[in-house]
Amino acid sequence: MSNDAKVLKAEPASHGAGRPWYGNWRDYVVYIGFVAIFIVFAVLLQDRGFLSANNLLNILRQTAIVAIMAMAMSFVLSAGEIDLSVGAIAGLTSVVAGMMLMQYGLFAGVVSGLALGLLVGAVNGGLTAYLNIPSFLVTLGMMGIARGVGMWVSGTSPVPIIDDTFIFAFGSGNVGPVPVLVIWVAALGTLAHLALRKTPFGRKVMSAGGNAVAARYSGVNVKKIKFQVLLLTGMAAAIAGMLYAGRLQSGRFQLGEGDELSVIAAVVLGGTSLFGGRGTVIGSIMGALLIGVINNGLILAGLEYSQQLIARGALIILAVAIGRGR
Repeated sequence: MSNDAKVLKAEPASHGAGRPWYGNWRDYVVYIGFVAIFIVFAVLLQDRGFLSANNLLNILRQTAIVAIMAMAMSFVLSAGEIDLSVGAIAGLTSVVAGMMLMQYGLFAGVVSGLALGLLVGAVNGGLTAYLNIPSFLVTLGMMGIARGVGMWVSGTSPVPIIDDTFIFAFGSGNVGPVPVLVIWVAALGTLAHLALRKTPFGRKVMSAGGNAVAARYSGVNVKKIKFQVLLLTGMAAAIAGMLYAGRLQSGRFQLGEGDELSVIAAVVLGGTSLFGGRGTVIGSIMGALLIGVINNGLILAGLEYSQQLIARGALIILAVAIGRGR
């Protein structure tokens, strides 16, 4: 029997198999919640422009960057790990890419941003997979390091970005009526969904997170899988950082601050288990969209930032509670 066949055999059975959809409602909670909350805000905030085309496009733009990081986090959580450094990596990348862009041009700026994500992801993955340090602790430490390096190299000052091509391609452009950020989400989301659902790599990720011992006996290199998924989040966070920089036309170490909480909440709300072995990219995108709608509605309703933080924290607790029931 081939290794891929063994992985398929070892993969945990799908939850809810053979049961009607209403028998496993938690699988659909993100869609139910999105529709319900959208309707509530549409009714309560119709006089404040919630349903206007500009506001709906703003929700998509605000959601897109978190959604990109959530796609990669789907792989990490499915493999039984976690990455708390994504927001800080995004901020550091925006600074480094902006500085390189200003000094050496577009190509150097983009390559340096991607290389930084690759490097930080490799450090996170290596320490977790090969030195057996819990990913929670590794990425918590990396969050502080990335934030501190970003402050240090930028002198806590914004790095201006004036390259029109970079600004268009990374966040501020539109192709017809469609924001470039939405195109990024659609392209990367399609690739991530196919990778998780239709490839041997995706099956190995699920197997490693569902039962690492069984996966090893089935021929899966669990350490390599855990290294690769953390490498993936490093790259996704770097792309997110450049999208932040292009959208805001500056690199700032503060960009992405707190995003790790929104990303994890989006992924768990979307149907990925916080404890490994189960994941969905489409659900994670929907979870990010749900959080974007909530944030936008709370702003239009006039809530202060502190109150928005309370709502976000409550949402994370709800996400974990639902995740335990899956």
